[in-house]
This record gives sequence, structure tokens and C-alpha cells, in this order.
Amino acid sequence: MADTSIGTPQELRDPNFTPALHKAIPLGIQHVLAMFVSNVTPAIIVAGAAGFGFGSNSPDFPELLYLIQMSMLFAGIATLLQTITIGPVGAALPIVQGTSFAFLPIMIPLVAGKGVDALAALFGGVIIGGVFHALLGTVIGRVRFALPPLVTGLVVTMIGLALVKVGIQYAAGGVPAIGKPEYGSLLNWSAALVVIFSTLGLKFFTRGMLSVSAVLLGLIVGYVYALMMGMITVEAIGTSWDRAATFALPVPFKYGFEFSTAAVIGFCLMAFVSAVETVGDVSGITKGGAGREATDTEIAGATYADGFGSAIAGLFGGFPNTSFSQNVGLIAMTGVMSRHVVTFGAIFLIICGLIPKVGAIIRTVPIEVLGGGVIVMFGMVVAAGISMLSDVVWNRRNMVIFAIALSIGLGLQLEPGAVQYLPDTLRILMTSGLLPAALIAIVLNLILPEELADEATEEVSGGMSGHGSGSLSGD
Repeated sequence: MADTSIGTPQELRDPNFTPALHKAIPLGIQHVLAMFVSNVTPAIIVAGAAGFGFGSNSPDFPELLYLIQMSMLFAGIATLLQTITIGPVGAALPIVQGTSFAFLPIMIPLVAGKGVDALAALFGGVIIGGVFHALLGTVIGRVRFALPPLVTGLVVTMIGLALVKVGIQYAAGGVPAIGKPEYGSLLNWSAALVVIFSTLGLKFFTRGMLSVSAVLLGLIVGYVYALMMGMITVEAIGTSWDRAATFALPVPFKYGFEFSTAAVIGFCLMAFVSAVETVGDVSGITKGGAGREATDTEIAGATYADGFGSAIAGLFGGFPNTSFSQNVGLIAMTGVMSRHVVTFGAIFLIICGLIPKVGAIIRTVPIEVLGGGVIVMFGMVVAAGISMLSDVVWNRRNMVIFAIALSIGLGLQLEPGAVQYLPDTLRILMTSGLLPAALIAIVLNLILPEELADEATEEVSGGMSGHGSGSLSGD
């Protein structure tokens, strides 16, 4: 229910309304707390996949801090594009941008075990893919037909399934720790479980800010537990703090620029998925906050900001940005539609991104503690995909499309050696699992005749066809 102490019901539904500063600033920071962990996690995962050293004494430590710093800085800048706008770029709505999980299944194979040297090709793909993403703003309304809930739900589910392994590895001790005696130890798992149960308790047994920032607070509880159990020491925290600068500006082309066919194709194809996700978020904001449909101008502006925000981030070593769905729910919950509230949150993110010591503290979080938060976050990605699939009419045609796309996509992800003789570019794209699944689903959805929609499903589903509406409630 909307808080009428902030403004009148009419003002609360107006994106241009600015609440009093003593209320607007806390509301803006609340938006940041809701997305903070999700925003910096991709940088840590990509660094881990590339083989960066995670200790405060590692030579890669400054690089990891920089990636975390850029995640915060350019999430804030991309958010400002959405709220303040520059010409047609931006929706002039309270849209919070952040580093996208969707691109992780593409980024991980690109950098796997290659260290800092792999980042030039990665960010080359981010820049080109971002420009392509922005261009989608001119046609997004005309290509949405090719991405119904069957396709988008499958893709989101595949993103989550591609990442849940990372959460388990982190909870057990981190990918670099595999083969060491402590990997999978009770101590490691206890830290992850503390985070999971703390997050659940805060999410479902508290209200307001405590519930909204449950994952962040759960990580803090896990951090304190790890400190008490000796998994991290005060000395290590002090070393990280001392090694980080107080203030630092982003460096253009810090990691160079390299054209990689696999990276460019991967980022451009995933731009479609990210663009559709943004369309859904914009629609959710206008419906939940203002009780109306999003306009074509708002949808196009949001897509432009998505793309240009990602391209600008790539120039300085930042990852692709997209709208964050958890903040859509926050707007519906608070009833505050003001874009200027989110602007305050964006400024807070930018300040954090210019202070490397913030990233230094984030990096001292033990990988097992982060694993607990990642398990929750990536599990929610899978759940979101399944929720989208609940809108699908599960006739034989749609079941066949889903079955083939999921089988091939997930199968290639689980057994990458099956395509080891393909050229490197194609092999990387295929073993992501996500792109072949999405491509198969899109193509089959466009070419298979709709006449199948009225046929019985029993021979395919083995008598488990369920309800045609796809409802999970059985109504």
C-alpha cells in the first residue's frame, strides 16, 4: 500500500513528482540496497572464472576491485540515463539499472581460465553488443512477437540453470578450491547455510527495509559468522582496505579492445533477451506504479538506455547493464512512482563506484558466504523463468518446442566435450547452452504450424499434460 505521508495519491503516481529530500534519499538508497548484491556478483563470478586470485595479497586483487568498482559506477550512470534522460535515450521512469546475470553464460566460457588477457575480447563484445542493443530500440515493438512467454520463460530458466552450479561451488569453497581438502567441508557449508536461513528469515518474517534488503543483510550476518569462525581475519580486512585507493576514476580501454566473433555474436543475441526483459520491467513499473500501460516512447527510450549504458560501461571495463526486476516490485510495494527518488539512488551508486575502498570491503566477503547469497539469487532466476512459463498454453506444439530446446541447450551445457571439434567461436556459443536453446525455441516457434495447438497432448506427455492454461494453481 502506498505511503500517503510522502505525497497525495495523484503525486505518488506521477514520475515527475519529487518527495521531500528527507524521504526521497532513504527511498532511493532502499532501491540500491535491493539490488546491490546482485549488481556486483557478476564481476566476482567472471573474475573467478577467469582465474583471478581472490586473496588480498594476490597480484590480481587490484583488477578485481576495479571490476567491482565499474559495476557500481556504471549501474549508477545507466540508471541516470533512464531517470534523467538524454534526448530519446531513457524512459523518464524510475528504472534501476544493474549488471545483468543474463550475459554470464556467455561471459564465463569466453574468459574461462584465461586471466586478465581474456578481458579485451570480452569488453569488445560488450561495446559492440551494447550498440546493437541500443539499435533494437528502433524496432523493439515489431520484434516482440518472436519472443512470447514460451521463449522468454525458457531463456530465463536456462540462465538460472546455467548458474546454479556456480552457487554450489562457491558455497563449498569456490571454484579455485576444488581438489583441496577443505572443499565441501562442514565449515564452508555452514557459512553458506547461515546466509540462506538468515535471508529467508528476514524476507518472510520482517517488513519494510529489512525485508527488501534481505539478501544484503543475510550476507552481513554470514560475514559476521565467518569472522567469528576464523574464515576471515581482521588483519585481512585491514590489508584489503589499505591496498585500495580512497578515490579513483575509470580508465578508458583499461583492458584494451579486441574483436572476437564469439563475443560479438553472443552479446548481440543476448541483447534480444535483455531488451524483452526491459520491456517487461517498464510495463511492470507503469502498471504497478501508475496503473497504465507503458507507451511506445517509454519502451524505446528504456531500450536505448539499456544499450548505450552497456556500451559506455564496456569502454571503461564495465559489464552489460539491464533493468532490475526486483526494483519493479519495490515500486509496486511502496507505491512511489517518482523517478527522482531513483535518481538519488543512482548518485549513491556512482559515489560508491568512485571509491575503491567500497569494493575492497566487498571483496573480503568469503566465497562461501557469497555462495549462500548466490544460491538464493540464481534459484530465484530459475523460479522467475518458471513463473513466466506458467503463462504458456501447454499444448503439444509448445511442449515439443520446449522439450527440444531445453534438451539440446542444457545437454550441451552439461557435456561441452560433445562439440569439441567445432571451430572455437561456434564451440563457445554452443556450450553456453543458452544461445542454442533460445535460437531453437525462436525458430521452432516461428515455423511450426499453429494447427498443432488444438491437438491432444497425451501421446507426447505420457498423460501428464495438465491444464491447457499452464496455471500452476490448478484452477
